[in-house]
Amino acid sequence: MRAVVMEEFGGPEVLRIRQVEDPVPGPGQVLVAVAYASITFVETQVRSGNGPFGRPALPRIPGNGVGGRIVAAGPDVDPALMGAVVVTTTGGEGGYAELALARARDAVPVPEGLELKDAVALLADGRTALLLSRQAEIKPSERVLVEAAGGGVGSLLVQLAAAADAHVIGAARGAGKAELVTSLGAASYVDYSRPDWLDRVMEATGGVGLDLVFDGVGGRIGTEAIGALREGGRVSIYGMASGAGAKLDEGRLRARSIGVIGLTAAPTPAQTRALIADALSLAADGTLRPVIGQTFPLESAAAAHRAIESRTTTGKTLLIPAGDARG
Repeated sequence: MRAVVMEEFGGPEVLRIRQVEDPVPGPGQVLVAVAYASITFVETQVRSGNGPFGRPALPRIPGNGVGGRIVAAGPDVDPALMGAVVVTTTGGEGGYAELALARARDAVPVPEGLELKDAVALLADGRTALLLSRQAEIKPSERVLVEAAGGGVGSLLVQLAAAADAHVIGAARGAGKAELVTSLGAASYVDYSRPDWLDRVMEATGGVGLDLVFDGVGGRIGTEAIGALREGGRVSIYGMASGAGAKLDEGRLRARSIGVIGLTAAPTPAQTRALIADALSLAADGTLRPVIGQTFPLESAAAAHRAIESRTTTGKTLLIPAGDARG
């Protein structure tokens, strides 16, 4: 099969297409013919050698999420799974390929009526956005700022907050994402590449400040956004796309009764599967609309990583190793 193999850390050019042996499913595993593979920002950090969890062993095939048809199964796997169209995590690697192994228990069937590419776009970002929104307990009329609102997780958080009847302010880099973000339910859009972006945020709140910030950017943007919280507000911290976390002055946060919500404990496999299934159901009934901004063929994985790192992409970026498994 064809796969993207990473033999060293570095720039996108280290992602090279190779011909490798087809994987064989072992006990409890299934083999998926990959129609779409998810790319996350964290994967670009891992490739560079600066990932949040250290440097994995090389060589490796990147990719932690795929969608496609199950074409083989190992011992003790329910034979009824054969031929099923699913989305699944891969255990951290192996997704950028024509065939990928996954644990049978991680495979989530794609509901009828939901396009496979949309299901893959929700595999990582949907479960994350759902978990964050539930932890934050968004209330009607709250003034909610979503950073990176044109991205995979951010675009879903905008929709979930709007569905909770919050007053959503979407923020991202550049004026070009305004139409997308407002179409998803944001009451207003702010370009945080502008020096006066916080003034515009405060204007959007009527001058009273924010009730909730979803901070997936960190760095200067996250720090400044937290400063715009009203007394008693809260911040949900889940990422640092800028390369650094927001600066938290714990004494000042306590003095202003600011609550900090963090992903301190990873969901269990069962919880993860339930979150994915819930996200797919919400998309199937029209509550969530995943935004797929760009797709790349498997051999252009390096170009896909460059696009994500340029900060000009919108929504989700997918690799397409083969045709849609429903076709």
